[in-house]
Amino acid sequence: MQKSILILGACGQIGTELTLALRELYGNEQVVASDIREGTDSLMNSGPFELLDATNYEAIEDVIMYHEIEEVYLMAAMLSATAEKFPERAWNLNMNSLFNVLNLAKEKKIEKLFWPSSIAVFGPNTPKDNTPQSTIMEPSTVYGISKQSGERWCSYYYHKFGVDVRSVRYPGLISWKTLPGGGTTDYAIEIYHAALEKASYTCFLNEDVKLPMMFMDDAIRATIKLMDCNPEKISVRSSYNLAAMSFSPADISASIKKHIPNFKVSYSPDFRQGIAETWPSSIDDSKAKEDWGWESKFNLENTTVEMLKHLPSQSH
Repeated sequence: MQKSILILGACGQIGTELTLALRELYGNEQVVASDIREGTDSLMNSGPFELLDATNYEAIEDVIMYHEIEEVYLMAAMLSATAEKFPERAWNLNMNSLFNVLNLAKEKKIEKLFWPSSIAVFGPNTPKDNTPQSTIMEPSTVYGISKQSGERWCSYYYHKFGVDVRSVRYPGLISWKTLPGGGTTDYAIEIYHAALEKASYTCFLNEDVKLPMMFMDDAIRATIKLMDCNPEKISVRSSYNLAAMSFSPADISASIKKHIPNFKVSYSPDFRQGIAETWPSSIDDSKAKEDWGWESKFNLENTTVEMLKHLPSQSH
């Protein structure tokens, strides 16, 4: 089936892999990548690209009209650790970009919209284990506040204006294809690089802090599956809980040591430890399973195998 898709923030950690997956699915010319900077060679050479600021309504509208875009994936955002350093800039980027695409959908300029939320919407008062779909949130980070606000706006635009907006709350994401983008869970990518390069790693979180994580292939699959789903099956218009595995830095280092026995990890927690402590340790995603048949494929063991197998071929 042909459809024309625009990805805003296509050069980021998720955006890069999502763009390539969608191009493979729908054809290179059907998927327009865009960002405020150019991306990897594979992204730039495989299909159309537009230099585009996600906070500029008119510029987005022009690209949508020119390419006759039907669906938009808004992946542009400032992530948790970076957002704490630049609170107002993070709020402006994360919220204005969302308003732009919600309003374009409201004006019927696009038919469907994907916007990612995050486990950062949960806060210190949220039940930590098996965090329910609907629960106390009270996020205490800039990123979490912007994501929780975004969820409320998505729900509002759906109920008030019939905007077909869809969302998942991503856990920490692990990938060998792209470098981390300034998140609190980025240690889970850095640790593999360090294991292969110098067989030692200093972790910025405590060894026992368990967080929900997901291998990038699962995250991309979930995103596309939700966007392909019949709208009548979607009962959650804020954002769906999504889960795959939960582990701590000690767990991941043990799984690496099975392959690299001399690997050593030391711990030097920084401000990101405080962020991690406010997040859930595991997520209940039964609603996503029930509504659109979500099922993860990767656990910690096969994630470690994939990471160690593919990373040496990456240029650092």
